[in-house]
Amino acid sequence: MRNLRNIGQSIFALPPSSATPITASCWDVARDELVVAYGPTADEARIELVRLSRDGSSPSYLNARTVASWDAPSVKENGDADAILSLHHSSDTLTTCVIMAGGDIVTVREDDDDHSAEAHVEIVGTLSPSIVAARWSPDEELLVVATGDAKVVFMSRSFDVIIETVLTEDDLKMSKHVSVGWGKKETQFQGKGAKAKALRDPTIPEKVDEGRPSPYDDGRCTISWRGDGAYVAVNLLQEGVRRVIRVYNRDGELDSVTEPVDGLEGSLSWRPSGNLMAGIQRLSDRVDVVFFERNGLRHGQFTLRVPENAPGAANSLALEWNSDSTVLAVIFKDRVQLWTTGNYHWYLKQEILCGQSPGEQGPSQLPLFSWHAEKPLLFAASTAEKVLLNEYVSTVARGPATPPHDHGAVAVIDGQTIKFTPFRTANVPPPYAFSELDLSSPAIDVAFSQDGSSMAVLHQVGVSFFALEAKGPRLLPPRLIETALFGLEEFQLYEESLLQIAFSGPTEVQVLQMAGGLGLITYDFAAQENKQWTRTLNSETIAAISSFEEGSVDGVVAQDRFGKLTRIFGEGSISLDAKFPTFLPWSSFVTHNEQLLAFGLSRNGHLYANSRQLVKNCTSFAVTNSHLIFTTSNHLVKFVHLASVDELDVPADDPENDERCRSIERGGRLVTAMPTKMSIVLQMPRGNLETIFPRAMVLAGIRQLVEQKDYGSAFATCRTQRVDMNILYDHRPEQFLANVDLFLDQIRDAANIDLFLSTLKDEDVSQTMYRDTKSTTIATQSDDKPSTKPGKINTICDAVLQKLRTKKNANLQNIITANVCKNPPALDDGLLVVAELMQEDESLAERAVEHICFLADVNTLYDHALGLYNLDLTLLVAQQSQRDPREYLPFIQELHKMSVLRRQFTIDDKLGKREKALDHLKAMGDFEETSAYAVKHKLYQHALKIYRLEPEHLRTLTDLYAAYLRSTSQFREAGLAYESLGNFADATDCYLKAGASCWRECLYVAQQQQSSPSNPLSTDQFQEIASTLAEALREAKEYAAAATIHAEYLDNIESAIACLCKGYLFADALRLVTRHNLPQLLENGVDVGLTEAYSSSTEFLADCKAQLKAQVPRIAELRKKAKEDPLGFYEGENPFGNRFGGSGADIPDDVSIAASSRMSTNASLFTRYTGKGGSVGTVGSNVSRATSKNRKREEKKRARGRKGTVYEEEYLVNSVRRLVERVEATKGEVERLVFGLVRRGMPERARAIEELMESVVEGCRVAVGEVWGEQNVGGQDEGREGEEQGGDGYGYRATGGDGVLQDSLVATRAKQTPPVMGGFGRLALLGGR
Repeated sequence: MRNLRNIGQSIFALPPSSATPITASCWDVARDELVVAYGPTADEARIELVRLSRDGSSPSYLNARTVASWDAPSVKENGDADAILSLHHSSDTLTTCVIMAGGDIVTVREDDDDHSAEAHVEIVGTLSPSIVAARWSPDEELLVVATGDAKVVFMSRSFDVIIETVLTEDDLKMSKHVSVGWGKKETQFQGKGAKAKALRDPTIPEKVDEGRPSPYDDGRCTISWRGDGAYVAVNLLQEGVRRVIRVYNRDGELDSVTEPVDGLEGSLSWRPSGNLMAGIQRLSDRVDVVFFERNGLRHGQFTLRVPENAPGAANSLALEWNSDSTVLAVIFKDRVQLWTTGNYHWYLKQEILCGQSPGEQGPSQLPLFSWHAEKPLLFAASTAEKVLLNEYVSTVARGPATPPHDHGAVAVIDGQTIKFTPFRTANVPPPYAFSELDLSSPAIDVAFSQDGSSMAVLHQVGVSFFALEAKGPRLLPPRLIETALFGLEEFQLYEESLLQIAFSGPTEVQVLQMAGGLGLITYDFAAQENKQWTRTLNSETIAAISSFEEGSVDGVVAQDRFGKLTRIFGEGSISLDAKFPTFLPWSSFVTHNEQLLAFGLSRNGHLYANSRQLVKNCTSFAVTNSHLIFTTSNHLVKFVHLASVDELDVPADDPENDERCRSIERGGRLVTAMPTKMSIVLQMPRGNLETIFPRAMVLAGIRQLVEQKDYGSAFATCRTQRVDMNILYDHRPEQFLANVDLFLDQIRDAANIDLFLSTLKDEDVSQTMYRDTKSTTIATQSDDKPSTKPGKINTICDAVLQKLRTKKNANLQNIITANVCKNPPALDDGLLVVAELMQEDESLAERAVEHICFLADVNTLYDHALGLYNLDLTLLVAQQSQRDPREYLPFIQELHKMSVLRRQFTIDDKLGKREKALDHLKAMGDFEETSAYAVKHKLYQHALKIYRLEPEHLRTLTDLYAAYLRSTSQFREAGLAYESLGNFADATDCYLKAGASCWRECLYVAQQQQSSPSNPLSTDQFQEIASTLAEALREAKEYAAAATIHAEYLDNIESAIACLCKGYLFADALRLVTRHNLPQLLENGVDVGLTEAYSSSTEFLADCKAQLKAQVPRIAELRKKAKEDPLGFYEGENPFGNRFGGSGADIPDDVSIAASSRMSTNASLFTRYTGKGGSVGTVGSNVSRATSKNRKREEKKRARGRKGTVYEEEYLVNSVRRLVERVEATKGEVERLVFGLVRRGMPERARAIEELMESVVEGCRVAVGEVWGEQNVGGQDEGREGEEQGGDGYGYRATGGDGVLQDSLVATRAKQTPPVMGGFGRLALLGGR
């Protein structure tokens, strides 16, 4: 589907004063220059070597620089001039090798430093009697020479003879090939009727070629190498026998010879990829290019198209493959044809007139032709007086991709035929086409108008203008409107070149022409008068012209060889703000938000937007009204939403998660894009086409259809492309709810409405799987926007039901579906619809019940129908199930006999609706049965609720509930229930069993029981209860509460003071002493408590201080080791030792603590601490860590944090954290202790405990800064890597003991919040601040 478009032409013409013609040419690949040779001739036996290079200011013309010249006297007996057979330049040695027909081999060595100096010319050897052909190998290490005495000589680069082979008739004995008929019609299956036909052996051809020579055979010998240099082929006419192609390997051994072919001529070219050798076969009625395999067998052919106006041009032909094996050049006497292949069809892509016109007089010879070795589509064609350099690119001539003109129109050039296919109308695979258009001369270029209404074809004699008319969404075959001829004479066709064409308006075209210089000529097909070609611009630097993708901008965009862009319109031109960094052969121009976006692709795959480089591995691209679409060498197609140049967001290579990226077949290239059809067409390397519907285009199309309220088309697209239909609502929720009736009218089909309703879910697909990837949209979307919409399903179903109920009979199926699809399913509502139909139309009711039984579980529907107390509906549903009538008929008959309340109770009890059943029992008025039912099914709370207005029954139920709570050890609630009933004895027992938290309630009800007339509580029993509560509170460290009980209920002031001192409540203890006037307890109680508190606090703070001094330096030491020697720290011994003299310089810099694969046979970083070191991982034969036993063992090691293990740092950090938090919690107690000591005259002790506390607090502050202030230094990256690989569920996650270690390392390296350590305020009386 690709054409060859000329992007550069340079010309060199010999001055009229020159008497010697151009006789040879070759490429200097390093300097990108052409080396040509003049002479020798019969009049002047001298050779001149000249370099031709492009001029930067005027690249259309070539500059000549003489390299060397020398005499070449004739060695022939008849005195004819010698001839150059081969000219080859070696760029690495700056040496040009000239091989003469007379046998001389001449080398010309240039001076790299001084270009003006004369090159050194040397005749390195002579082969006798003569040389008929010579060819260097692709690697320039071997030279193969065919001599006049039928010998082939293999020579080294230094021209030493390696081997010499004689070409004899015995070589032809190797050509006894047998064909088994591959690809022949006789070997194909032709149906059963073929058995009746006369069958023949396909291995025996109908006509056996004998190798008869062609009448036009000039007897020349041709040599061609395979692209890898492993084999070389020699095409030689064996006198008296036939023309044969011999294949030799690199060592000069004969590998094969070709089978006899009648009319085979001397042309030969081996395809660089190596699969085919091309030759010329001349038959009586045609000329074919035939192909041979390396083994000599024929492998297909195609017929050349000989120009009708120059039949003699094909009398002598030559062949040359380009370097990437994509183009075969066929050299005629006056022109060069470029052929490409695809899907087993050969296309004539270009026909370049470069020789002598048929009307001219004088000798005619084949043009000298050579491809560039590194630029596959650059070649040089030389005649005796002129050199022509042409460069092409392979490009697709496609129509606009902007809706509604995106018909997917593609034009393929095939000689004088244009194969036209609009892919939106018909997806016709090549080599066939939707329509074939005949031209009067070979086509050169094709252009489409911006609105896709016309097509212009540039050919050698004019421009043909075709109208593209649409009939609805389909495009009709193109209709020829007019052909604008250039009016050139025949000789002018050979002197002036037509390069490119582009539309500058709806009917105006611009043609880039090379006629005495580069320039643009214009023609308007809509003009009424003065319809002629007008030259509008002369410019030597224009390399390519293109049309805008949209019709809002007139003119063409001209790109020069430096990437500068100019808009040319009418007689004027404007330089554009956009500019490419260099000349880009493939380009496209669009306007987006009134800003010009220029996209271009370089030969090495760099894709640019203006001067910004987007990617480096692009292979093809296309632009639509909303996307930049391109393929990559990673076999992906990507979509970039159009925006300003700086905001273009190129997606990553993530086809699984990003809608803008999709995998394609290897080597696929873009042909065209059709946003209206939401598809793109790709062509594979072998030529076949694939039409795919990328998710990005499909979703963009669906969103656009929803915004246009075209729900019918959006629904059809979702169904065809398997897109979740929730997007129809989620993209525009308010719009959908406001247009539900429009949605239903467009969908129409009840089955489709059911399909939509059944796919609904609360997930917001516009925020999850179909999140809009436009950068502007993403920026405005909040990250915390919920991905679910609770109640969304019910909202849609209710809106649909509201519209459907107006036509109940017509929408019965959808009404039931909308009820069943609710969350939770509204089965009762759906069954009520069926129940109503039972009263109106039994046939409709049966259809409805069949549908609802199809949507929901019939057993569940049976229960719901039973729950509606509608026995007829229950029976109808039961008949749709697989239930045995003997199961449900007796039960339904029994229900018919019951009263209404008893029936409802029985149904609800059977369905497990206990509370409703209890309500029915209460309505029947049987309290005993009701209370028994409540006790049986533990319905106490509901029973209390329904009997809350009946005190007597409420009291009975409360007593039953209290007993139940007591039996289930819910003593606090049971005590409350008994207390509400006035049962203080049981309430006291329950509160006492509830624990110390209920001491107030327990003492209250116990005192109430003391004054109770029935079963009063004695004083001793009360004292025992109070003592029990005080002891429980003391154990729970509720010292204030315990002191209250001792002081107020037990009258034990001494025990109360002891409890207060134990809780550091010295102020309350002193108050209690003075209140009860017990001064003796100051020394015996308060002072003793102060002394004990001072001792315990001093001991605690000393331990904290010692722990800080031991653990904080150890943490720093461990972190230093891990940073300097991570491999040794985590895995044990350093395997590099001290070979490099540094403590850490010999450790690899790519050490990671996270495993990189799920299975490994090497020792992991977890080996040292999780088991044996010999065999590790799941591959090991002796150890398997993926067991819960090893994990538990490793968890115990982690919890202990033993010194020297990898868990030590984590353990120490947690230990320091706990210490700091405990010290922070102890500050209040120490402050109260200091205050009490001062009040009791112990200032020295107070000062001592203050200083100790202050030092510990300061030590904690320092520890927090050291342990958490520089956390993760040297390990942050490793920790994050571990989290990424093991913590998010996507990467490798270790199991067993390895998993415990991985968790520990991730927790250690993770960012942690340091504990808070406030200041300690010293008492001012003791000298504090």
